[in-house]
Amino acid sequence: MSKRVLTTESGAPVADNQNSATAGVGGPLLLQDQHLLEKLARFNRERIPERVVHARGSGAYGYFEVTDDVTGFTRANFLGEVGKRTETFIRFSTVADSLGGADAVRDPRGFALKFYTEEGNYDLVGNNTPVFFIKDPIKFPDFIHSQKRDPFTGKQEADNVWDFWAHAPEATHQITWLMGDRGIPASYRHMNGYGSHTYQWTNEAGEAFFVKYHFKTNQGIRSLSADQAAELVGKDANSHQTDLLQAIERGVNPSWTLYVQVMPAAEAAEYRFNPFDLTKVWPHSDYPLQRVGRLVLDRNPDNVFAEVEQAAFSPNNFVPGIGPSPDKMLQGRLFAYADAHRYRLGVNHTQLAVNAPKATVAENYGRDGLMATRQGSRHDKNYEPNSYQGPAQTEAALSAPLAIHGWTGTHEAPQHTKDDDFFQAGELYRLMSEDEKGRLIANIAGGLSQVSREDVIEKNLAHFAAADAEYGKRVAEAVNALRED
Repeated sequence: MSKRVLTTESGAPVADNQNSATAGVGGPLLLQDQHLLEKLARFNRERIPERVVHARGSGAYGYFEVTDDVTGFTRANFLGEVGKRTETFIRFSTVADSLGGADAVRDPRGFALKFYTEEGNYDLVGNNTPVFFIKDPIKFPDFIHSQKRDPFTGKQEADNVWDFWAHAPEATHQITWLMGDRGIPASYRHMNGYGSHTYQWTNEAGEAFFVKYHFKTNQGIRSLSADQAAELVGKDANSHQTDLLQAIERGVNPSWTLYVQVMPAAEAAEYRFNPFDLTKVWPHSDYPLQRVGRLVLDRNPDNVFAEVEQAAFSPNNFVPGIGPSPDKMLQGRLFAYADAHRYRLGVNHTQLAVNAPKATVAENYGRDGLMATRQGSRHDKNYEPNSYQGPAQTEAALSAPLAIHGWTGTHEAPQHTKDDDFFQAGELYRLMSEDEKGRLIANIAGGLSQVSREDVIEKNLAHFAAADAEYGKRVAEAVNALRED
C-alpha cells in the first residue's frame, strides 16, 4: 500500500507540518505560509452556530419497514407496500440547553426523523411528548427566551420559566407531562416519539385524512427520578449519547413501532375540540392507534459533526400523499426550520451528504451560493421553463387542497365545544397513580417555590387548580411548605 501524502486543501503536498515558516531561525512568521494560514483559518471555522433550540443531540442511521397496509389513507410510495424498507436518519436532542449541556435533564426530547424515499426526503420533526407548551408560533421566540439563559445572570432562571407559563395557561398540559415521571428519560432508546402535530394524508382517490404519529419504543419506557438523573449527570454528562452509541455498536439495535391515529378530514370541523391544537391529544377512544411499521436503528454516524450537527430537518419536506394541516404551530415551523438551517449551514445545506436525497436525485435550478457543489452539464440552464430538456413541473399535487374562508387578520383559534386550556391536563393528572402524583407535585413545587414574585406563583397555582381542584391544592401546599423552610 502506497504511503498517503498530506496536502493542502488545494491538493498541494505539505513538506513540513511541524514548523511554521519564519523570517530566519526564530524570526516572525511569514504571511506566505499558506499551509499555516489555511490550517488556522479552518480551525477558527470548525464550529458553526449551534441550534437555537435542540442544540444538544445524538443521531443514528437505520431503516423503516412497513408492516401494515395503509394505502387506504395515503399514496406515499414509501408506505405503499408491506415489507418495503426505507433508509432513515434520526436525531434525538434536548430542547433548552446549549451544545455542552447534559443529557439526563428534565426537558422535552426532540425526535426528528428523515426518510430517504424514492420521491424525495420526508422529514418528520417531533418530540417525545404528544403535546407542546404553546399553540401559536408567534409566542415561540418568547417561550424559548424564557427557558434559556437569562441575559444578565447567564443561567436559567425559575422566575423567567414560571413567569412565561403564568401567562400561557395552554402550557398546563405539557407542564404536567414534563414534570411527571416521563420528564427525564433513562435513555433515548427508552422513550416514545411523537409527530406531535397534526398532518394530512391523501390516498390515490384524493380523499384526505388528518393523522397523528406515535412511535412506541420496543425497549419499554424507562425514566429517571430527579435524584437518579443528578447522579448520572455527575458520572457522564453525555449519558444518552453513550448509551445509544454503545448499544448500536454492540448490535443491540433499538426499535420503535409506528402507529397513527386517523381522522377523516370531514370530521375535523365538528370535533369537540380543535384537532389542530398542539396542546391537546386526540383520545384513543375516538381515534384508535393503527399500526404502520417499525423503525430500527442499526448504524452509528462515522463523524458526529458532519452527520449529526449538520443534519437539517424541516417539516416542509413532504412527499406525495403527505402534507400539512392548519395546525398553527406546524405552519410556523414550515418556515422557521428551513430558515434556521440556511442561517446555520448555508443555502446549500441540502447538498450535504446527510441531508441529500439517497433514493432519488434532486433536480432543480438552484445554483451557486456558499458551498455550492452541484454542477451538472456545461449546457444545463438555470431557468425554467426552457427548451433544453431541463427538469419540468409535474401535474400531481403533494396533498389534498384545504378549503379556506373568512377575513384576513389576526384571529383566535376556531372555537369548538370543548376548547379550554385545562381539561386534558386534569385528565392526565387523574390517570396517574398516587405515587406518580406525589412525584409530579414535588417536581413542580421544587421549581415554582424558587420564584420570587407571589403573583406569578398564584397565576400558576390557578392553572393547576383549573385542571383539577385536588391537583391545584396539593401543588399549593407543597410550594408553601418549601417556601416556609
